[in-house]
Amino acid sequence: QVHVVESGGGAVQSGGSLRLSCLASGRIFGTYNMGWYRQTPGKQRELVARITSGGSTNYADSVKGRFTISRDNAQNTVYLQMNNLIPGDTAVYYCTLNWYGLDYWGQGTQVTVSS
Repeated sequence: QVHVVESGGGAVQSGGSLRLSCLASGRIFGTYNMGWYRQTPGKQRELVARITSGGSTNYADSVKGRFTISRDNAQNTVYLQMNNLIPGDTAVYYCTLNWYGLDYWGQGTQVTVSS
């Protein structure tokens, strides 16, 4: 059983920063990709950023230049550094781990950005 747990969400004013963390645990080894999604009520989840086992990254256009995804393979942890936050970033952020074609999801962490 693989468990994914996010942390680091909170409330911040426009222009502020937050750093989200995602810890994966369980019997996992080898190569795996990880990513961050976000969702607001009534809308589908959208991809925010992803990072491969080799460290390659890509981002949604809306967050390019503001968000940075990184990983610590030794600790099975992925981070999302969010700078210059705007109200449109308000959402529940979910971390996902992809391993041998299976997706594992965390419970989500709330990010609220006020104007």
